[in-house]
Amino acid sequence: MLFYGVAEPLWRLIAFGTAFALLAVFELSHPRLERPELMKALKARRWATNLSILLLSSLLLRIVFPAAATGVALWADARGYGVLPALGLPSLFSGLIAFVLLDFAVWLEHVVYHKLPILWRIHRVHHADPGVDLTTALRFHPLEILLSMVWKAAIIVALGAPALSVLLFEIVLNAGAMFNHANLRLPPKAERRLRRFIVTPDMHRIHHSVERIETDSNYGFNLSIWDRLFSTYVAQPASGDDAIETGLKAYGRTDPIKLVWSLMLPFRSG
Repeated sequence: MLFYGVAEPLWRLIAFGTAFALLAVFELSHPRLERPELMKALKARRWATNLSILLLSSLLLRIVFPAAATGVALWADARGYGVLPALGLPSLFSGLIAFVLLDFAVWLEHVVYHKLPILWRIHRVHHADPGVDLTTALRFHPLEILLSMVWKAAIIVALGAPALSVLLFEIVLNAGAMFNHANLRLPPKAERRLRRFIVTPDMHRIHHSVERIETDSNYGFNLSIWDRLFSTYVAQPASGDDAIETGLKAYGRTDPIKLVWSLMLPFRSG
């Protein structure tokens, strides 16, 4: 699949590499939390584990969904499936609607993963990370990535979402997740203004708090409007932005940075 003469996987790879490199530099120069126990050797182990999980998830996804989300959109378009084509809306308007509704679908999926115990068993791999930085955004168990693609594929077909808007959504979702998981200190004024529209690092870090009431908040990845609309928005952690503890208390700080342990966590009791 070519978009403006460039293959879809290459677009995504370029966007991922650029966002990852920039955020890594910003994290080093403007860290929000400086935790000695998560630095140096432990941080290197965390990054190796999180990036390995990303690689395994990506390989599984390409095996099951070779054309990924944009391929699903092209498949649906070729058959005339979806609400948006039936309405005959202008392509730009259809693309914007699809982007917003896909963002809501991802938000809703995230809420469900927290509420259904069988899905939480899988999603807790993401939350078990004792630190929160841009690699945490990549730490989703392969089963969760696969199930998420099935959910997105169903929404894309139901909407008849334009392939270009799906590609842009996937790029923004990936970059946005790395941004709002980043261990990044934004200027206070920029933080306040940005979170009116998008999910910021300080806003999403609350979702990774060890306190359950805070974990059950701020589910958004891109747009911050959904948490405000559905009363799941928390503005500040009880302990403050600089003292917040992240991860899952039950698993400590050493086991979750091990690759095999992390991959087996959904199948562990407790």
